[in-house]
Amino acid sequence: MRVSRLWLTVVAGLFWWGSALPSAQPPEAEPEPAETVALDVTPARLTLGVGERAKLEAVVTDPDGTVVDDAAVLFFSRARRSVGVSRAGEVQAYRPGEFTLVAMVPDDPDDESRRPAARVRIEIPVTVPQPPVTEVAFTDIPPKFYVGTRPRLRVEVVDAVGDVRTDVAPVYRTEPPDLARVDPFGFLTLDEPGEVDVVVQVEDVRATLTIEVKENPVSSLELQASAERARTGDVVRFTAIAKDARGLAVRGVPVQFGVGGETAASIIAAGASAQIAEDGRFVAERSGTYTVVATTGSHSAARTVSIDRRDVRQEVDVVGRGEVLDRHTSDLWIWEGTDGRDYAITGTWGADGHSFVWDVTDPANIEKLHEVQVDARTVNDVKVSEDGDVAVISREGASDRRNGIVLLGVGNPREGVPVLSEYTDQLTGGVHNVFISEDHVFALSAGRRYDVIDIEDPRSPSRVGRFELDTPGHSIHDVWVSDGVAFSSNWSDGVVAVDVGGGGRGGTPERPVELGRYAYPSGWNHAAFPYRSQSTGKFYLFAGDESFPYGGYDSSGGGRPSRAAGWIHIIDWSDWDNPREVARYQVPEAGSHNLWVEDDVLYVGYYNGGLRVVDVSGELMGDLYKQGREIAMYLPTDPDGHIANAPFVWGPQPYKGHIFFSDWNTGLWAVKLQERTEPSRIIGEPQ
Repeated sequence: MRVSRLWLTVVAGLFWWGSALPSAQPPEAEPEPAETVALDVTPARLTLGVGERAKLEAVVTDPDGTVVDDAAVLFFSRARRSVGVSRAGEVQAYRPGEFTLVAMVPDDPDDESRRPAARVRIEIPVTVPQPPVTEVAFTDIPPKFYVGTRPRLRVEVVDAVGDVRTDVAPVYRTEPPDLARVDPFGFLTLDEPGEVDVVVQVEDVRATLTIEVKENPVSSLELQASAERARTGDVVRFTAIAKDARGLAVRGVPVQFGVGGETAASIIAAGASAQIAEDGRFVAERSGTYTVVATTGSHSAARTVSIDRRDVRQEVDVVGRGEVLDRHTSDLWIWEGTDGRDYAITGTWGADGHSFVWDVTDPANIEKLHEVQVDARTVNDVKVSEDGDVAVISREGASDRRNGIVLLGVGNPREGVPVLSEYTDQLTGGVHNVFISEDHVFALSAGRRYDVIDIEDPRSPSRVGRFELDTPGHSIHDVWVSDGVAFSSNWSDGVVAVDVGGGGRGGTPERPVELGRYAYPSGWNHAAFPYRSQSTGKFYLFAGDESFPYGGYDSSGGGRPSRAAGWIHIIDWSDWDNPREVARYQVPEAGSHNLWVEDDVLYVGYYNGGLRVVDVSGELMGDLYKQGREIAMYLPTDPDGHIANAPFVWGPQPYKGHIFFSDWNTGLWAVKLQERTEPSRIIGEPQ
């Protein structure tokens, strides 16, 4: 069996960081080399099916080939949500793909951090093949099939582990082929009346659908539009009505829609700046005149719509700041204290466990009142109860490994912020995010689940419930509770909605009941914000990505700026059983972090893309960024920042006419949108 081996000479003494040391200092004495060791891992490469396990064996030897029995060897995965490995080398495959495990001999065997410094490390490639397909089935079958029409057949493909597959291409055929034909995308061409079998095959699995093709009764087609004039980003509904020779509507006739631009130099190519869905919903990204064409069989109809520029831009004024320049700032929360004044609390990241409490009653003169320090490396999240009396802060990297949460009394911070209690029971793996709702704290535990903790008496908290997924390799990043429904963000498993008292399925904090879930292919689901549109009444879930394809956080002061990727997925979740992704907000050059939606306006901390403010009024469809729905953006910079002039906005919160946000490198900011001198036109307003 082939074995991975790497030799490394470990150097003791100072690490040299290029020109970071002053040139005037005398050179240090040449450090003595420490003992050289080798690390062997068996097997050197793994191939595992989804759900399969394996054990890696590691041997450390000295230069003479003698086994070093007391050498600690640790393992970790570069894609832990796809292939997991324990520190002892027990491997389990969760998802298909090509992945890498790392084995290391740490400098400090007692270092419990996720990425300890290593004396020697090697990589073990892992291949997880796609599971075989076990089922293929037709879905959303049209109610009628008429000669001369072109309906589409869809199929769902399921593999051996129960996953729905979208990476395999079904192969279609018709029997007999002279009555109907089918293209590779499932579109039928129906030539003659009669009975037709449509056969679909994926790998070795096939399914057959028998359809009855009838004579086409349609003699005319009419196209109606919900508006003749709209703005970019507004959804216009087109309705096609097929009629027979008597003028009666014919039900179940498949209609195809197409769209093209007729005028306006800003339209680069016909259809390039607008889209229309199969159900007739149309939206444009650029102003101009568009013609929508509906077709069924030999009949067609057309309507034209004029699209104006949305024109919602506003400028941003900086009102005040709470500077934090010597460490990274994490999340924030703004609230009104029981004394009637306004306050903010911010956390810190990768530092020494501080939270800062600010008086923001006058946003132009933000005053830091308290520095609350707990035993932690990172206070990632901060939340305040609805009554403004209790704050909860999360802890990660505690020296005694008992992380958990800390409850603070914040009703009147000008008189003090006492620590009311700590809760660490079964939360020792690190609490990354928390939420407070109706005397309950929802606290993440070790990135695997959330525990529900009763804080009706904040000096004596107690666990009452828990929710955890049962999917292979599951993990969780965040949870947000609204109207008795908890929305958790679970990376590859997507957003999960859980009834904890308001979902109508009998759930309580003590007994959470799942309502539904929605996942998308990237697996970057990081945060979520539920919102019912004020203008339409639709219930949307705004699901934010987080990804660092260009490298992760650079946590060193004076380090290089970080750059993120990802966007906001907008999901229509009016039906718990049928969530539908209908729109997105994507800034091409940056990636999203935390978000907030209020009064039909979306506020996003877009990391290196700064603060973004977006109009989400009306029905949502398509790419909101391209539609000109962005109201404002602001890039906070400071040459004295923890990383100089490197915007990295973490989280926003609108509050009493201002927008507060935290920036990773510079602290707390308060800004305000300038009033528009000429408000943008509303649809239906007289010209």
